[in-house]
Amino acid sequence: MATSKEIVVSGIRSTGYLHLGNYFGAIRNYIRMQETFNCYFFVADWHSLTTHPDPKDLRGNVFRVLAENIASGLDPEKVALYVQSDVPEIAELYLLLNMLAYMGELEKVPTFKDKVRLQPQNVNAGLLTYPVLMSADILIHRAVKVPVGKDQEQHLEMARNYAQRFNSRYGDLFPEPMAFNFGDNLVKIPSLDGVGKMSKSENQMATLYLSDDDELIRKKMKKAKTDSGPVEPGMPMPESIENLFLLMDQVSTPDVIKHFRDAYDNQSLRYGDMKAQLGDDMVNFIAPIREKALALQNDATYLNRIMKEGAEKARESAAQTLQQARKLIGIHYY
Repeated sequence: MATSKEIVVSGIRSTGYLHLGNYFGAIRNYIRMQETFNCYFFVADWHSLTTHPDPKDLRGNVFRVLAENIASGLDPEKVALYVQSDVPEIAELYLLLNMLAYMGELEKVPTFKDKVRLQPQNVNAGLLTYPVLMSADILIHRAVKVPVGKDQEQHLEMARNYAQRFNSRYGDLFPEPMAFNFGDNLVKIPSLDGVGKMSKSENQMATLYLSDDDELIRKKMKKAKTDSGPVEPGMPMPESIENLFLLMDQVSTPDVIKHFRDAYDNQSLRYGDMKAQLGDDMVNFIAPIREKALALQNDATYLNRIMKEGAEKARESAAQTLQQARKLIGIHYY
């Protein structure tokens, strides 16, 4: 990979199933980025350990996430696609950055407060220092751009803080990573029940997963929230109907979208027809990804090769950073 290109880093959690929101909110941008930047994309298996997943599930989860990302269009030849735990240099940088992180600031992080509320019996040190590990993931490659959603911007701000603290204490090493996406290309995919956005863990019938079969996709679309329809011309479009059109904008053809928008404007739109069309279009969009991902998950030899090659690319970059970090700190005795 050409070192003259700007470096981008992003992580993908290895828990739960990827869904339509992940595709349009992240993966589609990754696919664009791989053409322009020097990209390091990793499966965040260490991060998932904060919730103590069953060890039997971990391998299958990692394989599935890798397979779904590749099936969606991520090219392992163009990017470093690796598993976090295959790059031990990240753990060492995490240790070093923990010396620059303070309890008070970590305890105030909103996501930590949320986790304390949601899992009061499991407030482990990994949860507290989650942003430090996230910073190590980014800084280990000296990334300048990080594709993040709104909910991750504070963690990125902390990565910049740690970069500044390291540079001012020990000498310049880390650029300050900035949030990056392709402008208005970042789409928040709404939940089918009209409550917030699609989620890996919330209402599963309101989320379209990349692994859903055709019948389940159509069933979920039929249940999508609508209202009774416009009672007079020019009424503002209800949010639930806006959500359906937003989904249609992602997967349907322009003539189909125009047909249903015209029908809405003419007060002749039948929501049952619209949801049936959207069900068909979702099937056409998701089915090829699902089938390719299933084939990849069954090809352990291929996925093992991809993981090893990705780890080699990532470790080459990580080792250079860590060597310089140790030297600046003074940890080089012979």
